[in-house]
Amino acid sequence: MTLKTTLIATTAFSLVATGAFAQDMSNDMTIVSWGGAYQDSQLKAYVEPYLEAHPEVNVTWDESSAEAVAKLRAMNEANNITWDLVDVVASDALRLCDEGIAKELDFDEVLAPGDDGSTPTDDFGNLLINDCFVPQIVYSTTFGYRTDMVGDTPPTTVCDVFDLEKYPGKRALQRRPIDNMEWALYCDGVAKEDLYDVLGTDEGQQQAFAKLDTIKDQVVWWTAGAETPQLLADGEVVMGSTFNGRLFSAIVEQDQPIEMLWDMQSFDLDGWIVPEGLAPEKEARVMDFLKFATDTQRLADQAAYISYGPARKSSAPLVGQHASLGIDMAPFMPTDPANATNVHNYDYGWWADYRDDLDAKFQAWLAQ
Repeated sequence: MTLKTTLIATTAFSLVATGAFAQDMSNDMTIVSWGGAYQDSQLKAYVEPYLEAHPEVNVTWDESSAEAVAKLRAMNEANNITWDLVDVVASDALRLCDEGIAKELDFDEVLAPGDDGSTPTDDFGNLLINDCFVPQIVYSTTFGYRTDMVGDTPPTTVCDVFDLEKYPGKRALQRRPIDNMEWALYCDGVAKEDLYDVLGTDEGQQQAFAKLDTIKDQVVWWTAGAETPQLLADGEVVMGSTFNGRLFSAIVEQDQPIEMLWDMQSFDLDGWIVPEGLAPEKEARVMDFLKFATDTQRLADQAAYISYGPARKSSAPLVGQHASLGIDMAPFMPTDPANATNVHNYDYGWWADYRDDLDAKFQAWLAQ
């Protein structure tokens, strides 16, 4: 399913952001993202403003970010790149960059400086994990639960997800090993600081699968972030994991009987990669949009629509109230101190090394 925003093309030429010279740019751009509330926040914060300034541009959305690595590998192999800008998580960006599928960028040359005068590399800081990935947000994967389905003692720890006796009913978990394996080991007694040492062994992986076996027949597996909020809203699951911004939308915007379980929320980064091998006019349009969409104001604007922290330091002071509800957004951010008392620092570098192997093992385990 795609969402397509189309405006009449008026010109085949545009000025690049520097204004120094005119360059032929494509008037068609395919952006790949995740759908749902997150994609809507991108649309409102920077795609619609960009189209106001560039009415000649036609944007097509593709909601395939969950499959970005496999699809970009296939496109690269076929020498047929049909995506122009792709939203991916950090571990996928590491793989795509290492494989030469994502384009390396000179951040200080192609991105806008911070509104405070900082260079892009200083403004994004250590969130620039490689030469290909332009981060947009800090988000977390965490759990939501139905307040009317957990009795008088709501869950307080992530390990309550594994307690079918105290909290009977279906769970929703993402159909991938990431986070599920770490939560399983943690709730089987492995200390947080030892999670990746243990998970890097065959014995540790079997331990994680064994713990997941205890709830496997009660799990609904999801692939799109919008699924868990809908499953919770429909009462089909009692608790489920998803991205914190999706739960925010269900709780605050839709007034669903759902609460957040912040314990062991898994911090992660999400951002853009530009596929290697775009035609020059395609790349010119993408770079023009990328410079606009990742500036200080645009990343701060996104936080008015969804509760993800902006990746630029210069954007943080500009985060204010929800665009329509008028509530302060800061307490809903995963980085708020009240929500971050017990955080799982997801190791995207480790997963970039182990992902393909554990994906295969996870799929085999699901099929058992």
